[in-house]
Amino acid sequence: MTLLFSLLAFLALLGSGLMAGLFFAFSNSVMASLARLPAPQGAVAMNTINVVIQNPLFLLVFMGTALLCAVLAAKAVLGWGESGAFWLLAGSLLYLVGIFAATIIFNVPLNDALAAVDASGVEGTAMWSRYLAEWLPWNHVRTLAGTAALACFALALR
Repeated sequence: MTLLFSLLAFLALLGSGLMAGLFFAFSNSVMASLARLPAPQGAVAMNTINVVIQNPLFLLVFMGTALLCAVLAAKAVLGWGESGAFWLLAGSLLYLVGIFAATIIFNVPLNDALAAVDASGVEGTAMWSRYLAEWLPWNHVRTLAGTAALACFALALR
């Protein structure tokens, strides 16, 4: 692997690790804390988090790592016989499918649905229950995918 692609793989490793850590914190403590609040308060707090998290630094890491993974996946396929190609492809696919696609397909629509209801009403309470039941398992998937992607990038670099 050339120095350029080693650097890109290292950056993808860091991005995957940052995302895995963020999702782990949500799975391990943030969502459990919010679930202990009365439904309206939990929903309002989560809606606030969903607005605040969309900041330039988060988006740079989240989207930038996805872009790096797309480049690294292409590099792995085109250089399949090279050392580390399998691990580059595996790490890239884990991030692109397990984090990026899962976020867009599952977590973001649930975030949008939660934001669209009045948190203090009956519909808001029902949505909050649904949100906790559906959002959290997909966050676990993202946590595991990010951790596995990090490991794959580490193996690609060894």
